[in-house]
Amino acid sequence: MHYRPPKRSRKVALIEGTIAGTLFGTGAIFTRFLLTSLSVFSVALWRLVIASLILFVVLTLGRSSCFGLLRKDFLRVFVLGILLGLHFILFASAVADTSIINATVLVNTTPIWSMFVSSFFFKLKPSQRAVFGILLSFLGVFIITYVSASSETGISQLKGNLEAILAAVVEAFYLSYGRETRQNVPLLPLMFTIYVFSAITVLVIGSVTASVFTFPSELGMILALLGLSFLPTAMAHSLYFSSLSNLKSFETATMALLEPVGATLLGVFIFFEIPKPIFVLGAALVLTGIIAVAIKE
Repeated sequence: MHYRPPKRSRKVALIEGTIAGTLFGTGAIFTRFLLTSLSVFSVALWRLVIASLILFVVLTLGRSSCFGLLRKDFLRVFVLGILLGLHFILFASAVADTSIINATVLVNTTPIWSMFVSSFFFKLKPSQRAVFGILLSFLGVFIITYVSASSETGISQLKGNLEAILAAVVEAFYLSYGRETRQNVPLLPLMFTIYVFSAITVLVIGSVTASVFTFPSELGMILALLGLSFLPTAMAHSLYFSSLSNLKSFETATMALLEPVGATLLGVFIFFEIPKPIFVLGAALVLTGIIAVAIKE
């Protein structure tokens, strides 16, 4: 059985990435709210389990029979599931240990890391503008990380910032490694399988680290978990991965730059997290560097 992907344009992929990036802004807000009563591993696990159930219902209603196409890419899909599970664990940990602003900006250094992955693993030499963007972004990362470390909550802030950066690195490998698979396999069966493997990854790592998995009992928490599972996960992340069909991995990652904009505004109004002037400088350098990389490529 051979899969013939439908004809798609770059414009469609950009629209998918834009919608995904906008919806990603809700992820940190939902996560921060849920972490008041749930553990990091509980949040990561349940968002993936519920997202899997949502896609399973969609596949059932659509009577999809394309799972056979995953067989030749089974190992690759399994690795993608592990990488995504690690990304969600690290991101939830970052939201717990640092501010929403720090977590969302630093996790969106993914395009920078994608350039490194492309250079080392695919032998693609970055342009001079790309190198400039990388250096500029890392200067911003340095400012955000070490200025936060000098505050009263420096140790916790530093830990959360590093977790967000690691989440970005893992996502860079995820996007670069998954681009070929996205072009060869239908989206919904692929994402359902990735989410299932990701949930298993979170469950295994959480069990090894003796984490407690709990499900919320309050209505507000349940609604927040459903929101996290549907908007930034089942919907946004699926569109995000779908855009790889016509975009390079770092181009797809660049679309997520809308996330810190939306998340920062929500963080100000909901959690009253007003960014410090020095943080604004660091964030501006990070985003400017990423945009420089994306425009050139």
